[in-house]
Amino acid sequence: MPFFSYVFLSPLERWVRMAAVTLGAAAISLIIPGCTDRATPQAGTADAQQSAADTASQEAGAKPALTVAAITPQTSEWPRMLMANGNVAAWQEAVISTEVSNLRLTDVKVNVGDKVRKGQVLARIASDTVEAEVSQAKASVAEAEAMLSEARANGDRARQYQKTGFLSAQQINQYLTAEKTAVARLNAARARLQSEQLRLAQTIVRAPDDGVISARTATIGSLAQPGQELFRLIRGSRLEWRAEVSAADLGKLKPGMAATLTTPEGERVQGRVRMVAPTVDPQTLNGLVYVDLPVAVTEKGLRAGMFARGEFELGRARAMSLPQSAVVLREGFSYVFLLDGVAKDAQARVSQVKVVVGQRQGDQIEILRGIQPGSRVVAAGAGFLADGDVVRVLAAPTAVSQNQ
Repeated sequence: MPFFSYVFLSPLERWVRMAAVTLGAAAISLIIPGCTDRATPQAGTADAQQSAADTASQEAGAKPALTVAAITPQTSEWPRMLMANGNVAAWQEAVISTEVSNLRLTDVKVNVGDKVRKGQVLARIASDTVEAEVSQAKASVAEAEAMLSEARANGDRARQYQKTGFLSAQQINQYLTAEKTAVARLNAARARLQSEQLRLAQTIVRAPDDGVISARTATIGSLAQPGQELFRLIRGSRLEWRAEVSAADLGKLKPGMAATLTTPEGERVQGRVRMVAPTVDPQTLNGLVYVDLPVAVTEKGLRAGMFARGEFELGRARAMSLPQSAVVLREGFSYVFLLDGVAKDAQARVSQVKVVVGQRQGDQIEILRGIQPGSRVVAAGAGFLADGDVVRVLAAPTAVSQNQ
């Protein structure tokens, strides 16, 4: 019926029509019983089938998260190393200066980094004044020699006439005293000449030993002063490594032990312990260990004043190790993944185990605690696994024992 026709019906007619519709719906329900309940059993059947499928999938086994290879730890001879840090310094550094004063530097022949030989000329100082004083000293020596010659002749005559009485005792004593005085004057003149010759020699600055120039303050035209530093020389071009070692480990080191230094370029330099310091710094509780380095170490990039890392070889011992790819670092701790078992279909479940690691040698990491020597471990790809994952194992675990 159109809406506008329904609006103009009387209240009685509206009630009659509504009652008719209600009775019709009730009749349909009686004729087709349960028609509204048949959809519910169908939906329940679908859910049960899905649950059964999930259960069957779980019973069949989870899909492997990764395909891995299994290994066991290696047992081999490892060197026991003590790590240390320190500075590279000159074995001995000579300060080269002059003893002459107020004389001008006229020539400087070397610069920083130059290799020099013992006795090689490094610088020259103006020597005109000193040469004049040497000439004057030589003249004084000649004069003193002439006076000594005359005094010696008079002394000989005095000694000759001493017994004859031709000369008085006073005159004889005067001649003999004059002779001794002339000898003393000659010795003084010679000493002065030697001093001036020494000053003349000091106007040439020479290298006191073989080595390399590490510093230079000499400047042409400046006035030299006694004790003023002109050059610094690393004697013998020798360097040493002064390693800082804790007081607890200082007793493990002895002179003659081998030490290995790593240069900034990654090269390894071999050295020998020369001396262990007899004292320990009370603030840092570290002691110095002096390691002699080969002369050719400068060609490998080491320089005096550089900071370097190194290690001391304390001996050798057997150690258990794994490849670096088998160890995972998470939250500051090291972990490995153990294979709990290998089934017939080559699948296994892994468990994450914390381990304590030690030294590193190449791509091998020493395992101190956490697993047993015969444990089966995931060789690579452990970083993609989680505790309890199922993996497929490619190869059976094999134990390797090797002496290094």
